[in-house]
Amino acid sequence: MTKRPIGVFDSGVGGLSVLRAVRAELPREDLLYVADSGHAPYGERSEDFILERVKQITAFMRSRRVKAVVSACNTATMVALQWLRNHLEIPVVAIEPMLQPAIERTRSGRVGVLATRVTLMSEGFSSLLVRHQDQAEFFLQPCPRFVELVERGALDGPETRQAIRDYIEPLFRQGVDTLVLGCTHFPFLIPIIQEIAGPEVAVIEPSRALARELRLRLTDSRLLTDKPEPGATFFWTSGEPRQVEPVISRLWGAKVQVQALPQRYAIPPDVNRTAHSTPNRS
Repeated sequence: MTKRPIGVFDSGVGGLSVLRAVRAELPREDLLYVADSGHAPYGERSEDFILERVKQITAFMRSRRVKAVVSACNTATMVALQWLRNHLEIPVVAIEPMLQPAIERTRSGRVGVLATRVTLMSEGFSSLLVRHQDQAEFFLQPCPRFVELVERGALDGPETRQAIRDYIEPLFRQGVDTLVLGCTHFPFLIPIIQEIAGPEVAVIEPSRALARELRLRLTDSRLLTDKPEPGATFFWTSGEPRQVEPVISRLWGAKVQVQALPQRYAIPPDVNRTAHSTPNRS
């Protein structure tokens, strides 16, 4: 079982920021990445829709006999983490906004959280916020344009810079001096975010911490690979591979081959799609 791959998934290409950290931390492990680009962004979907997509993606990963699953999507984590832990018999490691490190870093006691609408509206994030709300003042900023920009590889340029200013400058007027990136797409915009924010503003994202946690979980479960050669990385998408492949190659930093997710796992679930179409929380 130690030679089986690790499965990593995201609503699209944003989880590559996590995959890069996992690859650096675990260079000999085989990695399987699923970009659910055919249904991105999750941030404007209903929670029922997101949960069903997570079920389909993890069913595919089970068919590939993965030994661990990484939820590299904050929105999916906030909606589906309990389901993942209840239904998968293998280690599950999930990304979530790093509020505690932000509390330790802030000087003003005011922290901005950049994320998708569904993440910020979810019960999972509300519970996380309650646990930390007495330690700092949090300013929540939905950033729907960021996901779309990263999905098409627009990491710089006038449109991207304007979107960043639109989202973060109001936070600075509130005295925010620390930004938490609550979506794995957002780290690809860090150079421009930091340039606009200035060096006095801390920008916090969790990919390295998650990769270290994954190593610990695999070590505790005795699932670390014992093969000496570097691990391979495989890419799948529910979108159109010819469109997704150039973006993944650019963000990954090397030309890669992206395969189409088998149709049975790629089709959308038969539930309401928009974030406002269901009153229920998963």
